[in-house]
Amino acid sequence: MKKLIVLSLLFVFTCQFFTHAQWLEKKGDGYFKLSAWTLEADRHYTNTGATDPNATRGTFNLNIYGKYGLSRNWNLIAYIPFYVKTYQNHQVSSVTNETLIEGEENTSFGDMDLGIEYRLLKTSKLAFSAVLTLGIPSGDSNGGSDGSYQTGDGEFNQEIRFNAGTSFKIFKQPFYAKSYVGFNNRTENFSDEIRFGIEAGTNFFNKRVLFLMRSNTVRSLKNGSLSAANSNGSIFANNVEFVSIGWEAAIKFTKNLGISVGSESAFSGRVIYAAPSYSAGVFYLLK
Repeated sequence: MKKLIVLSLLFVFTCQFFTHAQWLEKKGDGYFKLSAWTLEADRHYTNTGATDPNATRGTFNLNIYGKYGLSRNWNLIAYIPFYVKTYQNHQVSSVTNETLIEGEENTSFGDMDLGIEYRLLKTSKLAFSAVLTLGIPSGDSNGGSDGSYQTGDGEFNQEIRFNAGTSFKIFKQPFYAKSYVGFNNRTENFSDEIRFGIEAGTNFFNKRVLFLMRSNTVRSLKNGSLSAANSNGSIFANNVEFVSIGWEAAIKFTKNLGISVGSESAFSGRVIYAAPSYSAGVFYLLK
């Protein structure tokens, strides 16, 4: 089971970053962010949706996210995890305080995501777009002594996503809301997936502070052949399912520079860690 759950958490991380930006960037404008992200868990959701304990495992990730306006209707998107550490803590006897099983870690480059977004429709209150994202298997899909310390899944996937967003006011306070639905085609005998989510936020102090909440859902079509019996153990994140909720707060210190912090956690799921993730980063607005 541990090979089923190891770093399926990275899947949540990718979903989070590709729902972050608000609308398309104008031609020549961009949003760039350097972030750290971490998760550590001693419990996981099983393939039946129940929770079971596991040896304390986690990951730490440094990454760059960018979105750039090629034209009025086209944006380029990239997510590059250039440092990923997957680890398991020592298992220590509660009676003798003796180390029973030594801990282990694996560090490498992670799986990249490259995307392009197209504006379908934009009015004063509504925005619709489509995104094609390519998941590049640039991480280590068989890391560590038993192959379970992965920093990538070893498969090339393609996701098509449709976004819809709107802006409105409540008692003169500006808000936005948006949603998406997508289909993720996975290779190497992984199951395909349906993804959808919602997000809403508002700003304060003359648009210097943004607070948002989001929810992401993934449902597996369970049409892949990978299983725990796979001889090479390369079953990274297959048949992951979850419903997560999270928040993020961003503060602009200048017109172009700011910081953000956030957290996200799956409150139900299958084959995924049952613990919150945390992130913090520095962003730059190219105007």
